[in-house]
Amino acid sequence: MSATTDRQALVLGASRGLGLVLVGELARRGWRVIATTRSDGADLRAVADASDGRVTTETLEMTSPEQLGALRERLAGRRLDLLFVNAAIDRGDLPVHEVPTGMFTEVMITNALSPLRALEALRGLVAPGGTVAVMSSEQGSITRNTEPGYELYKASKAALNQLMRSYATRHAGDRQTKLLIDPGHNRTRLGGPDAPLDPQESIPAVVDVLEAQAGAPGLRFLDRHGETVPW
Repeated sequence: MSATTDRQALVLGASRGLGLVLVGELARRGWRVIATTRSDGADLRAVADASDGRVTTETLEMTSPEQLGALRERLAGRRLDLLFVNAAIDRGDLPVHEVPTGMFTEVMITNALSPLRALEALRGLVAPGGTVAVMSSEQGSITRNTEPGYELYKASKAALNQLMRSYATRHAGDRQTKLLIDPGHNRTRLGGPDAPLDPQESIPAVVDVLEAQAGAPGLRFLDRHGETVPW
């Protein structure tokens, strides 16, 4: 990890919700943050404007390999301490046999395939000893799938976890820390207004975990308290 004043992060999917709060928390701790959004999000722009230059923004549609390649070219020469991919959609609580094929494809591409494409496209920007992390969910834990509901979302997060395991195996020798993060059930557009957690309280705990794990070898699936989530 670089010296505190020089820490650099790239957060993909930062226009709202957990990604937006993550960007603000990293900047508050002195990180310099590049944050991506699919469009010129007003909330992210406000965070950047208030950051005294610590937050800059880039436009990215994460499902586009071409845009990922273009972002890599724009950031060539940067050395990141943290690459964090935050991407998820939910299309409702349907049993899987009622899920249209197009919906299944959309959720799997966004929640599982695109985050790993992003890691592969941008991992070369991460310094040895740096961290690559993906926002996962306890919902992706097969062990803990003991209550009905949200079958497609759960499947997409389980697929994300499995693909991240394959990624970690393939790049076992790159000296980068690899993390899947379960932030808990938060009150966001995705989590809903009745979720028990406030992102302003849970995300600082997530950043504590990111900072504490920096430099640790291998892949870990951790919650916001730094506890292991069963696969």
